[in-house]
Amino acid sequence: MSFRRFIQDLIQYRVMIFVALGLFIAGIIMGVVLTDELSALIAPQIEALQEVSGKLSNSSSPELSFFIFIFLNNAVKSLFIMGLGALFGFMPIVFLVMNGMVLGFLVHAASAQGANMFDLIVKGLLPHGIIEIPAIVVAAAYGLQFGYLVMKSLGELGARDRHERSVKWGMFFRTAGTAAIWITVALLVAAMIESTITFHLVKT
Repeated sequence: MSFRRFIQDLIQYRVMIFVALGLFIAGIIMGVVLTDELSALIAPQIEALQEVSGKLSNSSSPELSFFIFIFLNNAVKSLFIMGLGALFGFMPIVFLVMNGMVLGFLVHAASAQGANMFDLIVKGLLPHGIIEIPAIVVAAAYGLQFGYLVMKSLGELGARDRHERSVKWGMFFRTAGTAAIWITVALLVAAMIESTITFHLVKT
């Protein structure tokens, strides 16, 4: 469960991490290029988040409320996406593209409305995003790897002897368990930053 072992596992799964990052970036590009077309799909999600944000801001302890909401939302989704990858990797793909589209849509829409992009990116996204986004991408990468191994395992069902099968489930679940712990830690730190530093930077 050491951090060093986690980094070694990431190197082992680097191809799937690059695939996950590519899907996320593709989503961002789609959000920027197809802003008008995606408005009907994404706008309601943003409005719902703004409504929740307003309620949290008016709570007796906004920082604590934001921290709990952000951490639970990101951690639960990330862990679910890792597990739901078993469905042939479909859900992680949707998760990455949708999150990328929302980010691209937000940045492009804010720019079109004349928002200060320095404040938006440096104050609103960078402090916590530098930790949160990689953690989410890694979680989705493990989900994609899970889906790939499921398909590969199904393809090897015809192998007569177990030792002839190349999928090592024990090793994958060990690496996934280690990843789940460190992803949760990273999202905990990101939520602390977003609910304190980002929260106050955006207000100023």
